Amino acid sequence: MKRTTVFITGTDTGVGKTVLTALLTRHLRERGINAVALKPVCSGDRADARALHTASAGALTLDEINPWHFRAPVAPLLAARRESRRVALADVLAHVRTMQKRFDVVLVEGAGGLLSPLGGNFDSRDLIAALRATPMVVCPNRLGVVNQVLLTLAALPRSASRRARVVLMSPVKPDASTSTNVSLLAEFLDAKRIYCLPWLGGRIDPEKVLKDSHVRRALRALAK
Repeated sequence: MKRTTVFITGTDTGVGKTVLTALLTRHLRERGINAVALKPVCSGDRADARALHTASAGALTLDEINPWHFRAPVAPLLAARRESRRVALADVLAHVRTMQKRFDVVLVEGAGGLLSPLGGNFDSRDLIAALRATPMVVCPNRLGVVNQVLLTLAALPRSASRRARVVLMSPVKPDASTSTNVSLLAEFLDAKRIYCLPWLGGRIDPEKVLKDSHVRRALRALAK
């Protein structure tokens, strides 16, 4: 993976964005790539930011990874309002661009889905466009995901949508569509842009997970 910025978004909240971001960051750093993960804005607890801090091996402080944190477990825009604070797009962009100068690969994780409001009049789509980042759309491999993925790709700027990668996270209990979603999605976008990760359990131990040959193969493909 050359010098680049990757933006990890999702079809919803709780779909595995942090799991993917942490694993990919750890994988890149183990290969000797100067990579780091950011979650600029989050609300509720800071478990996601702490996972990225661990994956980044202390390359950044927790506050550098997550400069804007709000206590209420609601959309960041609402959580910020409850604290009489605001997040400006220009400030988030300035922070990420500072990190782009320090690291070869910057992985930026959004909060919630693509259009979830992050601050005053901006969302993950705006960050992707301004940073010219490569989007990775994380989604659960279950019934309904084809519609969710296509809606998310349609909402992206055209240039970003063309280079976006889709990552299907296997559920603990596959349903009737789990084995067919990849082939159906491939009828609408290049199959080379679709990736799958196996079920990884609840709490992720990166060292243990990265020993799984299926996980490593998927991460190597994503890191190209």
